[in-house]
Amino acid sequence: MTVQNVINHIEQLAPLNYAEGFDNVGLLVGEASTEVTGVLVTLDTLEAVVDEAIEKNCNLIVSFHPIIFSGLKKITGKNYVERVVIKAIQNNIAIYAMHTALDNVFNGVNGRICDVLELQNRSVLIPQKGTIKKLITFVPTRDAEQLRNALFNAGAGSLGNYDNCSFAIEGTGTFKGNEDSNPQIGEKGTLHFEKEVQIGVTYPKHLEQQILKALFNTHPYEEVAYEVTTLENNNQHIGMGMIGELSKAMTEEDFLTYLKEKMNVSCIRHSALLNKPIQKVAVLGGSGAFAITNAISAGADIYITGDVKYHEFYKAENKMIIADIGHYESEQFTKNLLVEYLTKIFPNFAIILSTTNTNPIKYL
Repeated sequence: MTVQNVINHIEQLAPLNYAEGFDNVGLLVGEASTEVTGVLVTLDTLEAVVDEAIEKNCNLIVSFHPIIFSGLKKITGKNYVERVVIKAIQNNIAIYAMHTALDNVFNGVNGRICDVLELQNRSVLIPQKGTIKKLITFVPTRDAEQLRNALFNAGAGSLGNYDNCSFAIEGTGTFKGNEDSNPQIGEKGTLHFEKEVQIGVTYPKHLEQQILKALFNTHPYEEVAYEVTTLENNNQHIGMGMIGELSKAMTEEDFLTYLKEKMNVSCIRHSALLNKPIQKVAVLGGSGAFAITNAISAGADIYITGDVKYHEFYKAENKMIIADIGHYESEQFTKNLLVEYLTKIFPNFAIILSTTNTNPIKYL
């Protein structure tokens, strides 16, 4: 098994197409063709984590946060980022990170927080735009079903069901092959009339390459006419944060106690209590102050995130409670999610949960 084999499966869970534009995701250090001896899964890649990988004979580190975020102009070991990169290269250890790609998928970081808090009726808090594509092409009637099946098998219609692949606009098209062409229909130099139908399919953007491959491999024309457009519709399964409901409402004090226990945190910074029951809960792992207004608009009773600054607590406006449980604490179960996922795929391979505590913040 190679590094690329592992990456292929990770990207089925968290396609890199859905990472935010500012992010730095994917294979950061190492070669994709390297044979894997073991996989160490961590939230952050620090020197201590590389040492742990060496000790446990793991030459691939799967990290949630990217150790290389901005560009490196020199690698001299003067800071912790450069020292990690040097040590990983010296010991032939590859480093892969998915960060916001995993933040933005339904069963990713925020889905796991919802699992821990046992939230029901979940939906994405801030759906990502531009993730739904539509392909339109024309094909001879006698080849339409074969093409439709090929597109469906490649993932078209996966936003809902097979009905997302549809026929429309039947008419007559023409084909004329020249001396250099190799037509499957008609003869070279002969104008050929063929009854055609239009096929329109929708699909998530990360499947575009395989959808087009299926189109070109199956369509009978040597030159395929097609159009791809990006739809304005929001994808309700892709985006930042989630909102869900408790099976039974709690008092504010009881819920904050429940939150501490479930998320295994020693303290919670929160805005003023409102003397209202808590049932609708919004969550966003990591630095989530930017989504406070989204949580209010969604009708959340409480919004759970990390890295909220002093003045940002005022944004609660007595409409909901803001609860800052810490950046690390809000994402701590992410590595468990990845270990569980990879272990199911590679049950007989060493997928190891890192025991190194990478939280830079300590509490007295």
